[in-house]
Amino acid sequence: MEIVSLNKCFEGTQGVYKHHSKVCQCDMTFGLFLPPGEKKKPFPILWFLSGLTCTHENAMTKAGAQQKAAELGMAIVFPDTSPRGKDVPDHDDNYLGQGAGFYVDATEEPWNRNFKMWSYIAHELQEEVISNFPVDENFQGITGHSMGGHGALTLALTMPETYRSVSAFSPIANPTNSDWGQKQFTAYFGANSKLPEQHDATLLLERNGYPGEILIDLGTDDQFMDLLRPDAFVSVMENTGQKGTFNMREGYDHGYFFVTTFINDHIEHHFRNLQK
Repeated sequence: MEIVSLNKCFEGTQGVYKHHSKVCQCDMTFGLFLPPGEKKKPFPILWFLSGLTCTHENAMTKAGAQQKAAELGMAIVFPDTSPRGKDVPDHDDNYLGQGAGFYVDATEEPWNRNFKMWSYIAHELQEEVISNFPVDENFQGITGHSMGGHGALTLALTMPETYRSVSAFSPIANPTNSDWGQKQFTAYFGANSKLPEQHDATLLLERNGYPGEILIDLGTDDQFMDLLRPDAFVSVMENTGQKGTFNMREGYDHGYFFVTTFINDHIEHHFRNLQK
């Protein structure tokens, strides 16, 4: 693993690291914030998955998560959103290819060689972080924004024993019924695949439920509301009696000014639920 940069931040350390991914068959970059102090116990982990067109840098530099994480003693991992490089397939559409991995393992050419973001996040990067840093694999939460909110929800709903708390900002909540999902799933899985059903938070919630509380925040002025399909997810929460909170925030849009306004609420949600 290569250290790209280390910066002091709220008495902790914001690092950026590069490593070769066997899963994605390319070099991958991620950010990791470690809170200050020498603890007898390793730090609980919060994963922050970013959205379409983003890299590891977006949430790391714009979400404002480090101050509250330093205060509570939580580590935060900021992964990239896709494999990258000149030998990695891409597309003219910004919402497909590099920057748009959708947190799935592609099965169709040309994507299936590199686009294995589910396995990368859930297994390879997990092992990389746990084996190299003072973090506690038994206390992990996951959150994300937009496409990253989709990834956070689907990973937690599929692997609740790993991700013991979950939240999301403006998630793509029902991608099998949205242009943010149908196009990408067709490209990555093929036209007649059943795999998209395994990566739709609304369908997973209906099928599996979640043992903890789900926290979701969404702005009333979100310009992508029709693509996010929050109504479908909320309906399942209500019909199944799923524990959680779905906040509609008056006047906020889809951007990071919205995320940074409510990030502390989400970090406190994870800290509280990981103590249970």
